[in-house]
Amino acid sequence: MTRAYVGLGANLGDREATMRRAIELLGDEVAAVSSFRETDPVGYQDQPRFLNAVVALETELSPGELLDRLLAVERELGRTRDGPRYGPRTIDLDLLLYGEVVVDEAGLRVPHPRLAERRFALEPLAELDPGLTIAGAGAVSALLAGLE
Repeated sequence: MTRAYVGLGANLGDREATMRRAIELLGDEVAAVSSFRETDPVGYQDQPRFLNAVVALETELSPGELLDRLLAVERELGRTRDGPRYGPRTIDLDLLLYGEVVVDEAGLRVPHPRLAERRFALEPLAELDPGLTIAGAGAVSALLAGLE
């Protein structure tokens, strides 16, 4: 079993209900869920605020299989990719970390390439595991301190 962390975000529709349904669809592998937090959009600014959280999973799926599962959950919950990059979405599931594994292949990079600069992901990671370290980037607590 590998501990993986998945970021959740939504800013369209009933954000909380959609995120809770995504967590249900991830099933028995969910080991922990951070608190939900309201955040400002990053990148594309002309959109509603987001609700964000992180879930910890205990999984036997490979990183690629887990990504496929996350994409399937997004599709089931009405996610489309026809708007602007970083634009509004019903649900967004990002594979942030997969144990201490580093993956750099077409369509999948782990740790998530922008994780170290995203407070909305680092804060819930720190909530779930205050001592967590990100391969190639350092301790989550230090990364958060660097964003101050």
